[in-house]
Amino acid sequence: MILRIVTMKVCGSHEMVLTFNDGVRKRVNLKPLLKGLIFKPLLSPSFFARATLDAESGTVVWPNGADFAPEALYEIKARPTAHLAVGALRRKAGA
Repeated sequence: MILRIVTMKVCGSHEMVLTFNDGVRKRVNLKPLLKGLIFKPLLSPSFFARATLDAESGTVVWPNGADFAPEALYEIKARPTAHLAVGALRRKAGA
C-alpha cells in the first residue's frame, strides 16, 4: 500500500494532527524538521498554519513548495493529545 495522508489539521505553532490511509492518527511536532532554506518560512507560525493537504500527492504542502513525504511524517513519534496529557497528570498525582 502506498502511504497517504487523508486528513490534516494544524494545531499549535508547529504541530499537526494527521490521519493516514491505514487508519493511524497522530499528533506530530514538525519544528525539529524545519531546517534548510525551503523550510525557513515554516518557522513562522502564521506561515506554518497555511499548510494544505494535496490530494494528488497525499501529503501536506505549503505555498512556497515545501512538503514532507507521508512516510517521513508517519515515522515521527506521536505527541500526546491534551486530554491524554491531563489524564496522565491526574494518574501521577494520585487523583
